[in-house]
Amino acid sequence: MQLSHVDPVRSAVFDDPSLVSFAGLVPAVELAHRAGLAQLTGRHLTVPGGAGVAAGAKVTALVAGMVAGADSIADMDLLRHGGMPRLFGGVRAPSTLGTFLRAFTFGHVRQLDAVAARFVTGLARHAPIIATEALTYLDIDDTVRSTFGYSKQGSGYGYSGVKGLNALLATASTPSSAPVIVATRLRKGSANSARGAARLVADAIKTSRAAGAGELIVLRADSAYYGAEVIAAARRHGARFSITARKDKAITTAIAGISDHAWTTIHYPRAVFDEQLQQWVSDAEVAEIPFTAFASRSKARRVTARLIVRRVRDQNPDHVQVNAQGELFRIWRHHAMFTDSPLPMLAAERDHRRHAIIEQVIADLKNSALAHLPSGQFAANSAWLVLAAMAFNLTRAIGTLASAFHAKATTATIRRQLIAVAARVTRTGRRSTPRLPTAWPWAGAWAQLFTAATGPPPQT
Repeated sequence: MQLSHVDPVRSAVFDDPSLVSFAGLVPAVELAHRAGLAQLTGRHLTVPGGAGVAAGAKVTALVAGMVAGADSIADMDLLRHGGMPRLFGGVRAPSTLGTFLRAFTFGHVRQLDAVAARFVTGLARHAPIIATEALTYLDIDDTVRSTFGYSKQGSGYGYSGVKGLNALLATASTPSSAPVIVATRLRKGSANSARGAARLVADAIKTSRAAGAGELIVLRADSAYYGAEVIAAARRHGARFSITARKDKAITTAIAGISDHAWTTIHYPRAVFDEQLQQWVSDAEVAEIPFTAFASRSKARRVTARLIVRRVRDQNPDHVQVNAQGELFRIWRHHAMFTDSPLPMLAAERDHRRHAIIEQVIADLKNSALAHLPSGQFAANSAWLVLAAMAFNLTRAIGTLASAFHAKATTATIRRQLIAVAARVTRTGRRSTPRLPTAWPWAGAWAQLFTAATGPPPQT
């Protein structure tokens, strides 16, 4: 590919007031409006100087900017170029949006949480973001968003050794639908992973049910959330659990008691990378036994369920044991999960390993709005996280309305193919019409999205 020699380019000017670079925001903002984003914000948010209609306009602008790729307050200026004023009203300057975020307190962030929970429910009424299936998976995990300097409130060193702030997230997904974020919480960088997790689980289950989750919800989590409080929260709200068990003395004793004849060999269609061994594994053995966790707690806190153990042979020659007769003994690495899932043993073990799906959501956020935590104030950054989750869910809804491919595509792909589409805005008969480029490869998906988002709402 090279510059044309027929019509060579020798100059460039910024002088067209009718061009926009994010025509995909037209169906996106309309979908957000139909899901009730502005109305919910005006009803629930009481930030000084940003209540009512003003709050709805500011939150919608922040979410729309994030959908278009903004990852800082200054980036919100992308909403104010060319023909954007012809398409959208109520767009605020970045300085105004920054002042709005800095006015948040902890209570206002919780109000915004309530807006986010109702917003994902509203999106579910207009787009199949949570497929209607009997089984819904609720995954929780946290990540540290690195910060620099000394001006960020709450930043500190946590388990990762990285200085930053800790974001806790919960996602809901089904076997056939991609995950959406149903709860978030920003915490100090030094926070333990399980801090506040029980409350988050309770909120996430309620939101998932309101958004159309199936009757059976299974909470999946890694060993950081193996605790009585998290499991109790799941059970109290009618959900099952599947949590990686920490290898404490009780777990080690239980694994040692498993009979050699109880193990079932499984072969993976595709090799699985074992983080502990740092090697690819193509087969393993699985067994299960009844187990009572938290035996040192009161009877009300003890939990009896299934302990499913996967063991993988350690291929490291340095770990092989040799006895006096020169015989070699197999060395096994054990991975235990504690669950009350009704699924058969192999299916439960296989589905638990798919918990890593939330890592993809976290990576998606870090490549989008969560690339930065833009304020020095903790509450403002907490609000930014909630807004980033709303933008993620809106992008997911856009994808499900566009095509089957985009329903599971990453945020970057949806933005590149459906949002960041250049258009010239024309006006005829008091109506604005974005004129998009010919031969756009994803014109069919964009047209389907536009029709679904702006056409008559579905009958309920």
